[in-house]
Amino acid sequence: MTHTARRIGRSLALVLPVVLVLSGTLAVARVPWSTSGSESQVLTASSEKVNVRAKSRAPQDVLRDKLLLELQEKDPGVALTHLQREVERRPSLAQHCMSIARSLGQAAVKQYGPTLAQSFSRPVCDTSFASGVAQQTG
Repeated sequence: MTHTARRIGRSLALVLPVVLVLSGTLAVARVPWSTSGSESQVLTASSEKVNVRAKSRAPQDVLRDKLLLELQEKDPGVALTHLQREVERRPSLAQHCMSIARSLGQAAVKQYGPTLAQSFSRPVCDTSFASGVAQQTG
């Protein structure tokens, strides 16, 4: 009797986790994650191998976002100084310097108003910051 009970216990110990995992997976696959109207979506496993890399962002876009955040957290003067340093450190960014500085000028007007924004103006990137301030004001 003990031998039979032990054998059944071992079989259950091996089979039960597999059954629980499979039933849990099937249950999750049937949950309507989002419904649009009367439709319900069913989560299904794909048989295709998907190897799609996320698009990497251009260095100038990453720098622009970083500097715009810095402009909001600190002030436009700090952002312009860092822009100038980055262009000196990576000359490939020089062609984008004017557009980044213009974006900073426009953002400065939104946050500080035209008069205060203009006070941060510097000759970084051919005075594009001032140009951005003027475009946003006018």
